[in-house]
Amino acid sequence: MLRRDLVKTGAGVSLLSMLGAGARAAHADVPGAPSPTGPFDAGTVRRIAEQLSRRAYRAPDQTLPSAIDQLNFDQYRSIAYREDQALWHGQNLAFDVEFFPRGFLYRPRIEIYEVADGKSAPVPYHADLFTYGDPKLKVADNVGFAGLRLRYAINTPGVMEEFCVFLGASYFRAVAKGQNYGLSARGFADGTGNPKGEEFALFRAFWLEKPQAGVDSVVVHALLDSPSVAGAFSFTIRPGDMTVFDVQSYIYPRTKIDEPGIAPLTGMFYFDANDRNHVDDWRPAAHDSEALSIWTGSGQQLWRPLRNPRDLQFSAFSDNAMRGFGLMQRKRAFADFEDLALNYEKRPSLWIEPIGDWGPGAVDLVEIPTPNEVNDNIVSFWRPGGGLAAGKEYAFTYRMYWGWDTPWPTRLARIAATRVGAVTDDPAARFFAIDFSGAPFDNLPADAKFHLVPSSSAGTIRNVVVEPDPAIHGWRTTFEFAPGDAKIAELTCALANDAGPVSEQWTYRWTP
Repeated sequence: MLRRDLVKTGAGVSLLSMLGAGARAAHADVPGAPSPTGPFDAGTVRRIAEQLSRRAYRAPDQTLPSAIDQLNFDQYRSIAYREDQALWHGQNLAFDVEFFPRGFLYRPRIEIYEVADGKSAPVPYHADLFTYGDPKLKVADNVGFAGLRLRYAINTPGVMEEFCVFLGASYFRAVAKGQNYGLSARGFADGTGNPKGEEFALFRAFWLEKPQAGVDSVVVHALLDSPSVAGAFSFTIRPGDMTVFDVQSYIYPRTKIDEPGIAPLTGMFYFDANDRNHVDDWRPAAHDSEALSIWTGSGQQLWRPLRNPRDLQFSAFSDNAMRGFGLMQRKRAFADFEDLALNYEKRPSLWIEPIGDWGPGAVDLVEIPTPNEVNDNIVSFWRPGGGLAAGKEYAFTYRMYWGWDTPWPTRLARIAATRVGAVTDDPAARFFAIDFSGAPFDNLPADAKFHLVPSSSAGTIRNVVVEPDPAIHGWRTTFEFAPGDAKIAELTCALANDAGPVSEQWTYRWTP
């Protein structure tokens, strides 16, 4: 909750003021719009979003009482939700829900409803739901909530722990068993990496379906809104050794969106052995994720190590019927990071699996320079070909896997490490060492041989060496890259034997 805050603030006015207060059927200038309260079914939020998209966007009201209008970080943190007041507390259900106060960077009031027995009703707010480090911060006004956290006995039977948070703009994040928070996801992205600036949509309302006793999944519905788009999301969430979200989303653009981002992922990459030229730090690495992984529609598996570049970098991996992509963390040993406080080795990978054919488009990667590990500087998402037209409905269904690795096994060798350093006799050149490990190296004959298949869009690859790496029961490849006059180069390679490639494809963007 403490990081990424500046881009997560978002905004939203009261949904009841937009679509009708209490149980009124609709706002007068949105004929036929369903009410957020009363009868509720799987299509309710979808109908609300479609009707909302027909109206001009209304700027949010972020007014707060003077006592909490200028909260600093410490003051905000001192306001804590009371565990005994959690929604569904003491009802012998697998889940309960706690809520965040408004203030600090989380000013918009987010409407929250409970759905039980086919009917929706607001979750009531009152100041006594929270404890206050400073009694002066307790106000009698009905200020409402900023977001929510889901709890489940994910690590220890009978002990409820937070495993998922929806807070700020359309951001949310989750963990699997034994993990710490790391990267985040968003409902929608618009204009990410564009010099004109990015628009951050907001989840302005949530509907929480009360689970049945003995059921280990929970359903959360969310209403998305921004000047350019409205949308409806349904998340069916199953926490565990791998925490899985089944997502149904419907997007309704108010205006033509040229740079939409579907299933956006956001994280931090500060440095690692492949990129630490401008970092002076005692640790081996610091990042939420180390690479973008893509499984293409043709079946190719790509591995793109992340960088903290000197200048903003935008990459696009065009594809058709893409099978999946994710920001991945493969380093899982404490020695990979040596950080007792931040435990980067316990941060989740997040894999996106499209359900159905998403057609032509591209997996985009935006890498933003950062001087520290406080800022999110990595964004990746699916960009549909041709953008999104105003006044139409677009449906995207996908599955999100928060866990230790991809959800599917592979017989290909995998990139275990990418290291980059200087070439002693050529200051302009760079030395690359890439380690491969995995299934192809099991039960190898003594005379097994592999070779590297490298390429570069510019410059020259030279002095290629391929040799066994007994320490990882794999193989190491090294080469030098001489850029010549190039200012940018796309490098690729794969490990192969006489029968063809045996590894995923390593791909890397070099810049000076």
